[in-house]
Amino acid sequence: MRSELFRIPIEVGGVPLFGFGALLLAWLVFAGLWAWRSWSRPDGKAEFASLAPVFAVVTAAIIVLPRFAPGGLPIRGYGVMLVIAASSGLAMAIHRARSRGLDSDAVLSMAFGMFVLGIAGARLFFVIEYWDVAFAGDTFLEGVKKALLFTEGGLVVYGSLIGGAIAFAWFCFRHRVSALAMADIIAPSLAIGLAIGRIGCLLNGCCYGGTCDRPWAVTFPRMSSADRMSPPYADQAAGGEFHGFRWQQDPRDNRAVVTRVVPGSAAADAGLATGAEIKTIGGETIASGSTLGDAILGRCLAGLPIELGLASGERVTVPPAPQRQRSLPVHPTQLYSAINAGLLGWFLWLYYPRRRRDGEVAALLLTIYPVGRFLLEIIRTDESAFFGTGLSISQNVSLLLLGLMAPTWAYLLTRPLGPANRLSAAS
Repeated sequence: MRSELFRIPIEVGGVPLFGFGALLLAWLVFAGLWAWRSWSRPDGKAEFASLAPVFAVVTAAIIVLPRFAPGGLPIRGYGVMLVIAASSGLAMAIHRARSRGLDSDAVLSMAFGMFVLGIAGARLFFVIEYWDVAFAGDTFLEGVKKALLFTEGGLVVYGSLIGGAIAFAWFCFRHRVSALAMADIIAPSLAIGLAIGRIGCLLNGCCYGGTCDRPWAVTFPRMSSADRMSPPYADQAAGGEFHGFRWQQDPRDNRAVVTRVVPGSAAADAGLATGAEIKTIGGETIASGSTLGDAILGRCLAGLPIELGLASGERVTVPPAPQRQRSLPVHPTQLYSAINAGLLGWFLWLYYPRRRRDGEVAALLLTIYPVGRFLLEIIRTDESAFFGTGLSISQNVSLLLLGLMAPTWAYLLTRPLGPANRLSAAS
């Protein structure tokens, strides 16, 4: 795990880098030279129009960064892997698009829109899913600031698909490009980008699996950075696993229920049993699941016993847990996901020349990926059940997507054999 790789200071030797500093000056000189070069060529105006938004966003980011990161710009492993994933997928898409007669500038324009809306959709999906846990108690400004910290993790793949699909549809409509043919081109890129992005999840410590005793299990450090506890460690500590039990909040009635007690553990010796409903901790009534989790986490880190009051009227005192520097071993679901997506991307890349109709490659992606995601969610513990279904929100979306793919395949199989020679909708 390497959440933060290094940090770029705001200023060096008293000279500001960010804000209205040296970096902004260098960037504006570069942007000016690029703009002059573009406008001096006959076809440069289209290139300028496609990449100008990128330069505008970077310029704004350089100016406002000191307000959001006064201690310097942290370069995080998750963010670096996102950039590598986007670059790799873009290179693959440009290579294939050129063979179909589409200019690389158009692909860059599409990729920028899909990346921005994809990140926005993925983050919005995460905020909605984890609102009660991570955002409910924040003020509006605190919530906005926390929501913008996507480079620290907290992106949901299905949210990125929704956001990216909106940008993709607009691009195809505006440029009169065959949506099915273009979807086939970018499908392998999406899978490979996801595979690389999951390595970022491993570096960040998010998207982790449940505890296991397999030889390939991984552990995470107590702290992922100087001011941030690693998600698996915090989840296990707050969930009672360091004490030998696990509790969950029942989504149907919000009761805190013990779901597992490890035989021979401190919790088992104290008399805690599976199925017990927790009503109080330390004599204080539990207001919500997050309240119970925070209370258990605080007592665990402080080396204090956990005094639980049960719905049966019984009181159970679990002795302090030994202080740990690393989490319990867990399934490396990030690596499982990376391998799954990497193999899927490789298969789609090889299948592309053998497709019989436009749309088949994208349809294969949207049919195979939900199956793998549904199965991987079984061993992940960072997502709770959704709306009393007993399944996580990602599993519900996977089932919905699979249901939508049935009529999609029925439509594709009725189309004439043979993909279009070019991407133009008029061809």
